[in-house]
Amino acid sequence: MSRKKQKKSYRAPDGVVWAVDVDLPGSSNAMIIFRHPDRKNARQDRYNWVISTGPEARSVTSRLEPARVLEGLDDEEIGALFRRSMRITAPGTLLAERRGAS
Repeated sequence: MSRKKQKKSYRAPDGVVWAVDVDLPGSSNAMIIFRHPDRKNARQDRYNWVISTGPEARSVTSRLEPARVLEGLDDEEIGALFRRSMRITAPGTLLAERRGAS
């Protein structure tokens, strides 16, 4: 029986609607990925970690189910994760600034 991947989104204060995915599930945490709608360049994607305190968190051999993690997040929690999220890749200007400093 195949389950359809659950979809959620987050509308940022600037109006951009980000797709919300779950990746790299562990026994007690999972990466929440905010995918920018401009899929030409993934450099704008962001991530944060969600920590689980459920029973699976006490077993190193268990894994969180991404669909259950996503359905367990409400809009307020997704907003808080987004506000504290980081870019997946470093900004391109960081390297240029370092080259200029040497």
